[in-house]
This record gives sequence, C-alpha cells and structure tokens, in this order.
Amino acid sequence: MATSKSFYLTTPIYYVNDAPHIGHAYTTVAGDVLTRWHRQRQEDVWFLTGTDEHGQKVMRTAEANGVTPQEWADRLVDESWVPVLETLDARNDDFIRTTQERHTSRVQTFIQRLYDAGQVYQGSYEGPYCVGCEEYKLPGELVDGTGEHEGEKLCPVHGRPVEMLSEENYFFRMSDYTDRLLALYEEHPEFVQPASARNEVIAFVKSGMKDLSISRNTFDWGIPLPWDSSHVLYVWFDALLNYATAVGLGDDDDAARERFERIWPADVHLVGKDILRFHAVIWPAMLMAAGLPLPTTIFAHGWLLVGGEKMSKSKLTGIAPSQIIDHFGSDAFRYYFMRAITFGQDGSFSWEDMSARYNGDLANGLGNLASRVAAMVGKYFDGALPQAGERTDLETNLEAVAAKAVADAEAAIDRISPNDAINAVWTLVDAANLYLTQTEPWKVAKDPDAVGQGGRLATILATAAEALRSLAVLLNPVTPKASAGLWTLLGADAALGGLDAQPVASAATFGALPAGTTITKGDALFPRLEDPEV
Repeated sequence: MATSKSFYLTTPIYYVNDAPHIGHAYTTVAGDVLTRWHRQRQEDVWFLTGTDEHGQKVMRTAEANGVTPQEWADRLVDESWVPVLETLDARNDDFIRTTQERHTSRVQTFIQRLYDAGQVYQGSYEGPYCVGCEEYKLPGELVDGTGEHEGEKLCPVHGRPVEMLSEENYFFRMSDYTDRLLALYEEHPEFVQPASARNEVIAFVKSGMKDLSISRNTFDWGIPLPWDSSHVLYVWFDALLNYATAVGLGDDDDAARERFERIWPADVHLVGKDILRFHAVIWPAMLMAAGLPLPTTIFAHGWLLVGGEKMSKSKLTGIAPSQIIDHFGSDAFRYYFMRAITFGQDGSFSWEDMSARYNGDLANGLGNLASRVAAMVGKYFDGALPQAGERTDLETNLEAVAAKAVADAEAAIDRISPNDAINAVWTLVDAANLYLTQTEPWKVAKDPDAVGQGGRLATILATAAEALRSLAVLLNPVTPKASAGLWTLLGADAALGGLDAQPVASAATFGALPAGTTITKGDALFPRLEDPEV
C-alpha cells in the first residue's frame, strides 16, 4: 500500500566558514515552527537542515586557520552547527552534510546523467566572481567601492571586491529553460513567495538567461566530476542537490526509492532573500533537466538587521543565539523572532524590544494567566478542576475566540506566515485575560450560592482552564517548553494523553478536560528576568 506524501520542509544548508549567528537561527526556528505545526495536525512531516561544506570560501577559511577543509568543517559542525539545534530546541529529522558519501555519490550520479543527456558541455568563461557568494556577478550588479576600496568594484551583498576569473569550465544549458521557468512563475505563483520575491525573479529571468558555469579547476575542494576528475562541481550545483539527495535521490536501493517517492518533492524551501535566485532559477532548471518534480514553494524571508545592517560575521554584526537564549530562554527566542518580524520582510533585533515583549506578552500575558487560574483552582477547589455549570455569553464568546484563533492561525501557517499565526493565537491569550477581568472569580468566590460544583465559580475556572488547554496545543509549535509546562500544570497528560498527539482542531472547542483533573501551579512558565548590567 502506498504511503501518503509527507510534508517536507527544508532550511538552506549553511556555510561552515564560521559559527552560526541569529540570522541562521531565525531561518531554522521558522522551519521548526512550521514543521511542528504540521506535526500538531498529525501529519507525516520531514524537516531537513544541514551544512554546505565545499567551495572556495570554505577552503580559504580553513587555510587561514591552518587546517584542512575537512578538518575545519568537522570542527564547526561538531562544535557549533549541531549544538545550536539543541540550543534552539529544533526538531529536525535529518542533518545533511555535503561531504557525506551519501550526498557526494548521489550528486555524481545526477550530474553524470545530465552530462550523458547533453545538458552539460565544455567551454570557457571570464567575469567578476564573488567568493563570498560563490557566484559570478553580472557587471550591472556590482557597486563602486569607496574609502579603502576606491576604484574597485564590490559585491553588493558582501561589500567586498570581486575577483576577475577566467576558467575553462563545464556549463549547464540553463538558457534552454527560460521559457519553461517563466511559464512556471506564471502558472504557479505560489512557487516563489512572497510576491515581491517572485517579481524580482521574473524580472531577472526576462533580462536574459545565460548558461551556467558548473565546474571549477583552479581548486580541488569539491565533488569531482565523474567524467573529468580535474574539475570539481560548482558549489551551488552541489549544494542545491542536498534537498533531494538527503531523501534518496540517486540511490537505487528499494527502500531509498520508496523514501524519495514518499517525501519528494519538497513542499517548502525556506531561504534568505540573498540566495533566492539560486533556488528559484537554477534549482528548478536543474530539476526540469532531470525530469524530476519541482518543489511547491520557494519562500524568501527577509534579513535580520542589527544597527541597520544585515547580520554578518564579516561585519562584526553577528550575534550568537546563545547570547540571547542564555538570558531569555529558547521559548522566548522562538516567540520573539517569529512574532516581532513580518515573515518575508526585513526586521531589526533589539534587546530592549525583546525584553519588553518577554515581560509584556510572555510573563504578564500568558505566564500570569496560567498562574492565576492554577492558583484559584488550588484555593477554591483544592487543585481539582471543578464541574462547570450553565454557560453565559461570556463563556460562549471565549470559545468562539478560540475557534477563530484556530481557523486564522491555520490559514496563516498555510500561507507561510508564522507571525500572523502567533498573532491569531494571541487573541485567545488576551481574551482569556479579559474574561477573568470581566467575570472576577475572586469576587464570585465570596458568594456562597456561586461556590461548589456546577456553580458560577466552577464554570469560570473550568472555562479558563479550557482556554489554557487550547493555548497549550496552539503554542506547542512555537514555545514547546512552556507548552509542555502548561500541559503538566493542567494535568492533561493523564486526562488526554501527550501534548504532541493533540490535533490542532481540538483547540477550537472547549470541554475536553474532565472534572476532577488535578491542576498544579508549578514553576512560572516565564519567570521574571532582570536585564543584565551593560
């Protein structure tokens, strides 16, 4: 029996020329939140991330540090790139390295097939090359240097002088795919998102496509071409294939073929906007040439800015994720970057803004709500969830907010807008806090006729607990540690089973927690923090 298609999402594979900064973490967290949400829907999910370890930039970095490229890559992966996934609380299914044999052998199979099909030919090329981008630049893309670079032409992304290269290389007949690519963008507007990114790609392709130089013979840190070992494959041609090789492309084993058919094509490739063209132009042309299905969506998010500049190690604006997470925790990191920045646009990070949102949204908003409800159930009902009585409009209205939050958040996730999804969920946080303000259970508790099972106080607290249950489910993809704490506070494991097993839709209706469930206050979900001294 054929298995259903997985929801397959990838991050870019990150260069190992340095340790990760929060710009890399931003992409990884976005991928994790989106895939956790699909898991919460009880879908079959595959989430891939990894490292790009070939190319001239990595080779030069290794040489500058007095080690081989492989030694450099191994060190960075072991000491920085794999550990940061745990720091971020990421739940990836696989981690691909382009130096792994499973990748290199499958890449060679792929490129040999293109060569045999006449899609690759030998030629020569001369032009300005940016080592940072690992890309030949068009003259019109370059900017004039100033200051120490006066009179030089610079890469607009890295702000560094380009190098003039002249090489005998192998070329991919990418220009043959101009019309097919334009038809793809027209017929499938969802292929490149957001719309601003799609318009940029269309303009680029319409300006004229050239065949792509896909080999290098001036250095040897790369995958050798199977028919000419004096050349190594262009790093982007190598790197882009990771999305397919990681799930079995090029492997003749029956299990690998079944896995590839179940997982491929990718549903979403998340990329930074600076690498959009590689993914939205070169990658689909490669797949078209091989006769393979195309991914559904290439989504280009914006840059994280610090002091108005893109996050960059070379410009000393790179901030390690641990510098923030050690203070605020991984949940707050995930929440802040997924809510404070409109996904698809540039956004600025500031410690002060994050601190304000931590205290306002998380500690005072969600954390205090959970603490108050648990404390009142403890005080008035000895920690056992009471049996609700007759509901009023206040209760039905709060449940309606939950239902709308679920519907709006689901729609936002499907359009790859995690910030809108969290905004939708937060309407329930705000509504539940307002509900307590309106119903004043601490005053109702003073009325003997309102106390007891089925009374007004029981109804208020049972309803508030249901709002918390809904929030635990909806926020599990965003703040998994706090959501697990909230699930424990509600005694929901014993009553309903594990949090991960709760479908998203179950958050839309109240009445799931049975009366008598043990409610415990426990530790604060988001403890008060003192800003560190500067």
